[in-house]
Amino acid sequence: MVMKLNSYDRVLLRAVQEDARVAQSELGERASLSTAAVNRRLKLLSSEGVIERYTACVNPKAVGYDLTIVVEVKVESERADLLDEMQRSFAACPQVQQCYYVAGDCDFVLIFLVRNMEQYVELTRQLFFKSNNVKSFKTLVAMNRVKTGMAVPVDE
Repeated sequence: MVMKLNSYDRVLLRAVQEDARVAQSELGERASLSTAAVNRRLKLLSSEGVIERYTACVNPKAVGYDLTIVVEVKVESERADLLDEMQRSFAACPQVQQCYYVAGDCDFVLIFLVRNMEQYVELTRQLFFKSNNVKSFKTLVAMNRVKTGMAVPVDE
């Protein structure tokens, strides 16, 4: 069920998506709310599942992950148990940043962050070649990370 957001919620959501460490007093100033009201709104947004978690954005290059790779995966069978197994293995891999089960020319789209091509080759062996359900995969190497993010638009 979709929570009905008011203008205060939208101001708060935009602000915490930009910087989750912003003080509640500053959030109150931005939204024209008291600090206590901000606290209540954020707790409600969290309890309703609108805010899933608070995280830090880490620069991949600063910690040695120089390559972003997009992979399209085609499967042999779309049996539910086989798809569930694949999704679990993709989700368990820390180098898989995003995983989408999609309609179209392929079945999954994965976004990898890897240290180098050797690490990616090893991951293909673990995730694709060892799976009896991967028919084929296509690798796209990003030349530049133009825009990345997970911010959700909260406009009306």
